[in-house]
Amino acid sequence: MFSKNKGLSEIDREQHELVENAQNRIRQKKRLYAHFVIFLIGSVFLIIINKVLKYGETYDWFVWAITFWAFLFIIHLINVFITSPFMGKEWERNQREKLVIKQKDKIARMKAEIEKEYPIPNPKNPMAE
Repeated sequence: MFSKNKGLSEIDREQHELVENAQNRIRQKKRLYAHFVIFLIGSVFLIIINKVLKYGETYDWFVWAITFWAFLFIIHLINVFITSPFMGKEWERNQREKLVIKQKDKIARMKAEIEKEYPIPNPKNPMAE
């Protein structure tokens, strides 16, 4: 009776983690697409301000503003489609497991050193010391 629930909770936890990761990726992509739409609308707005409203018309400053914004958008794009999948949840999990193994090994070595330097006396034979 209780064994069924144990297996189910493990599967539920894994499925929950998968769903959570999928939701985070969807959120990242949604923000990227929103950034792209805002970039397009903002670029048109900057051109209109410079050319139609003649604000700072002696110099085409909108080119530099749009170039800088495009650079920021490209960084966002790289983060979502290249960096995030490469260094996503699976990568974090692997790094965490490696660090835990290193810590356990270090603790085991320290414990062995301590036991070697300060051996635990045998309670059956107190004269052996």
